Amino acid sequence: MKFVAFHLMPWPYLPENFADVEDSAWVTYSNQHYDPERGHELYERYLSELAACEGMGFDAIAVNEHHQTAYGLMPAPNIVATALVNRTKTARIAILGNAIPLRDHPMRVVEEVAMLDVMSGGRIICGIVRGLGAEYHTFGINPVHSQERFFEAHDLMVAAWTRPGPFDWDGKHYQVKYVNPWPRPIQDPHPPIWLPTQGSSSTVRWAAEKRYTLFQTFSPLAALVKSTRQYSEFAREFGYTPDPEQLGWAVPIYVGKDDDSAMAEFKPHVEYLYHQLRRRPWQATMPAGYVPRAAAAAVIERRKGVGTDRPTAEELAARGEIIVGGPKAVLARLRESIDSTGIGTLATMIQTGTMSHEQTTASIGRLTELVLPQLSGYLPNVVAHSAVAS
Repeated sequence: MKFVAFHLMPWPYLPENFADVEDSAWVTYSNQHYDPERGHELYERYLSELAACEGMGFDAIAVNEHHQTAYGLMPAPNIVATALVNRTKTARIAILGNAIPLRDHPMRVVEEVAMLDVMSGGRIICGIVRGLGAEYHTFGINPVHSQERFFEAHDLMVAAWTRPGPFDWDGKHYQVKYVNPWPRPIQDPHPPIWLPTQGSSSTVRWAAEKRYTLFQTFSPLAALVKSTRQYSEFAREFGYTPDPEQLGWAVPIYVGKDDDSAMAEFKPHVEYLYHQLRRRPWQATMPAGYVPRAAAAAVIERRKGVGTDRPTAEELAARGEIIVGGPKAVLARLRESIDSTGIGTLATMIQTGTMSHEQTTASIGRLTELVLPQLSGYLPNVVAHSAVAS
């Protein structure tokens, strides 16, 4: 098992009645509500929490990208990764991920990731994503071209890292006369590529074809089971059996002293995340053209309620979308999840919603002292893993 410490860097100061008076924490929620002085304190705190995970049993620390939202304060994940390079020595740094279709040009990502890899001594993991539908409002990019831009940007990035330059790139969305980036990354042929997803079959198939690590996010356990089964099936089509480390899961985890106190402590913070920080109308979640027409019905069915529903912490725990409890219960639930999915990479959301620094460090301490050591050599149950792959 590989363990990743993941942070959303949320804004914890939305008013209590936010969900009753505002329809979105994304795109249209005025930035007059942002306090830069508090923001400075949050960046210092959140960076210290991530850096402290080095040496505590985590193999990597992870950040991501979101725009114009209180949900996460990282519109430029490579800048956050740079700060972490300077605060750490050995931990891998996973960017989950750069939203490559939202950039004016993917060569900027090529250069920045290469710089980070060289500066860190070869510790960068390069996640790539399309970006959520809401983020296409931020840059005025036509979401109809989202998938095309993503795939072409990916192909250009990999070519730039692996082909001797200079060479010419004449694509539909990107044209470059001289592709010849300096520096080149330390890792050969390039930093590992991870693909965060919420379970699109086409994304799962593409990840399996490229042999990238698939990273399921914000999903019930049943959806993770489906995705890992699909990945294994697609991998067999492409002539290989996936390593468990190619199957990843990002999940909020809170470890309390015991089951009852853990739920009572975690409940207001995870409900703040789901009820307020994720709040956005459907037209922001799924702008016209973001999903190809052929897949629209299935995506709408799978994603309905996202941004507008208000699940309780108990409901989230029951469907396996969060893991909360005392150390024994969390360990048991993680083992069950690993056995039913075959995952070999686990990303823990170490802080959720309005959790204080003290709560965050206490939960991390229990997780790394009492839970992760019991899983470090753990492999998926052979029978269950075979069932997932069949």
